[in-house]
Amino acid sequence: MADDARKIVIIGSGPAGWTAAIYAARAQLDPVVYVGVPKANPGPVLPGGQLMLTTDVENYPGFPEGVTGPDMMGMFQKQAERFGTEVVGRDIAEVRFNPDPNTPHELVTDKGDVVRAHTVVIATGATANWLGLENELRLAQIGGGVSACAVCDGALPQFRDKPLAVVGGGDTAMEEATYLTKFASMVHVIHRRDQLRASKVMQERFLSKDNATVEWNKVVVDVIGEKSIEAVELEDTQTGERSKLDVSGMFVAIGHTPAVGFIQDSGLEFEDDGYLSLKTRSSATNVPGVFAAGDVADAKYRQAITAAGMGCQAALDAEHWLGDHGLN
Repeated sequence: MADDARKIVIIGSGPAGWTAAIYAARAQLDPVVYVGVPKANPGPVLPGGQLMLTTDVENYPGFPEGVTGPDMMGMFQKQAERFGTEVVGRDIAEVRFNPDPNTPHELVTDKGDVVRAHTVVIATGATANWLGLENELRLAQIGGGVSACAVCDGALPQFRDKPLAVVGGGDTAMEEATYLTKFASMVHVIHRRDQLRASKVMQERFLSKDNATVEWNKVVVDVIGEKSIEAVELEDTQTGERSKLDVSGMFVAIGHTPAVGFIQDSGLEFEDDGYLSLKTRSSATNVPGVFAAGDVADAKYRQAITAAGMGCQAALDAEHWLGDHGLN
């Protein structure tokens, strides 16, 4: 075993990354977590992942009164550090994976430092696709009623019995809009075309609700509100006419982009939608010693608890892999 090679390096600092670190540290694998650096464009990306944009988390077990996303991630980090996890506030910008189990992988930071590791857990998540409006992103960061996850936030008291907007026209938008009809006084789906892209069954499921409507041929050009959203300004895609729609929440459902840019040419296999491919129920990728956890490999659930579960799997899989190769 190379003296300078780490047993395990974890890239990413959301619930998947921190859970992997907790398990790895308790197994005495001396993990190091590269948490990343804040980015502003095209939308807010912060160390800690999407939960850093969530003011109230009410569906994670163990927090009966709820908890803010940033507070939760702070607790995850403290727990990982309690067991000896090393935390580095840098990005991994480049990877050189080695298929030979006896030769460590090489990771290059954004400062050019080379880190060697026998196992790597990729837990970089997926970022929501935002409209890119200044006030949209500001309100998303302060918990002002703008969100990219209806299942995460839609049941919060601030949205109950209020008019809400969902931006998008695909299956995800229909699923989120249908979910919101349980709580909202009215759900307005805002779509830029005159027909939805969602499957017919998903459309019918939403449109059958009494409090469901579609704003056809409309795009959001501004989000109005100082401390919380009060309305959205719409523009007709055919006439250019502007109008205002009063809403107390806006959910952007135009997809997510997995954070995989730094591993595109690494030899890892991806699904057609860009997410890391996991062929079995384990966290193992197609490259020996490289594992994936959380939203970077999960296009379906994208929940904090499922990400944490995948982080647990990745740490256990890495521990077993190291043991099988006499490296732990």
